[in-house]
Amino acid sequence: MGETMSLNVNRKTMILGIETSCDETAAAVVENGTKILANAVASQIDIHRRFGGVVPEVASRHHVDQITIVCEEAMRESGISWGDLDAIAVTQGPGLIGALLVGVNAAKALAFAHGIPLVPVHHITGHIYANRFVHELQFPLIALVVSGGHTELVFMKAHGSYQVIGTTRDDAAGEAFDKVARTLGLPYPGGPEIDRLAKQGKASIDFPRAWLEEGSLDFSFSGLKSAVINYIHNERQRGREISKADVAASFQVSVAEVLVKKTMLAAGRYDIRQLLVAGGVSANSRVRKEMTAAAETRGIPLVIPPLRLCTDNAAMIAASGTIGFLKGMRADLALNGSPNLAIEDF
Repeated sequence: MGETMSLNVNRKTMILGIETSCDETAAAVVENGTKILANAVASQIDIHRRFGGVVPEVASRHHVDQITIVCEEAMRESGISWGDLDAIAVTQGPGLIGALLVGVNAAKALAFAHGIPLVPVHHITGHIYANRFVHELQFPLIALVVSGGHTELVFMKAHGSYQVIGTTRDDAAGEAFDKVARTLGLPYPGGPEIDRLAKQGKASIDFPRAWLEEGSLDFSFSGLKSAVINYIHNERQRGREISKADVAASFQVSVAEVLVKKTMLAAGRYDIRQLLVAGGVSANSRVRKEMTAAAETRGIPLVIPPLRLCTDNAAMIAASGTIGFLKGMRADLALNGSPNLAIEDF
């Protein structure tokens, strides 16, 4: 794959996006990278809830069952024909390899059958470009991508230019949410449950914040996760009643404080015109509130997607795929899923 043409974001394009990196089977049709014509999602939350988390093999099997259905639904809802599509964009990685392969192979089959160009998409760029449905991107910018598998600060000078300036050294924030929720006996997915419960409690427990060495833009949530789990276990062993709401509120405040301060530290180092927040954890009410307040105090234009576009979906893949298509990115039928695909190598 490679760049064969200059970017023209004003060119009208119709892109079918396909996303199967984890436990959501999704397909969407997007016009010009900014207008959603259709966005179909087959969620597996109820299926994985009984296991307390995503089971990769189960996820892959359900992707196989649903991929054709969601693609047909997206095309039907969009009201356009296959001949109207400029390209098919698909998540190449990162993600669960079995899940990725379902989407990649479905996209290759559809591209071959209809003679349509195939565009590979990095999952994280999809989360970033979900913001384009809210506001046109203004460069240079910084994007905080925070989800179950990723916590990264990405600096962008232009469309398709990605420089990771901060990343997690251990657990992602979303993973910490899920582990803490599981320890509290809350159902999967843990993030929304923690958010809901935290509103009923007080941040009265002093859980740690991992700042790492002075000036670092990296994140670490393993210590916080362990501290919360140890607190819960120790209190139970002593026979003390635990306020789950207070634990949730205290944990959530700790995560939000680190995310906001690190992001503002990055914003102060780079001359940016815009700050983006993306990924599943960007749906968290505390994170949204604190980030909004901090950005307003510093006069930084902030964009956060609506809740329905924070979690995995195919509209964001089509949005990122639009940029890839206009920049001349193409994949042939040898395209494969890449579970550890690095955004800077993309």
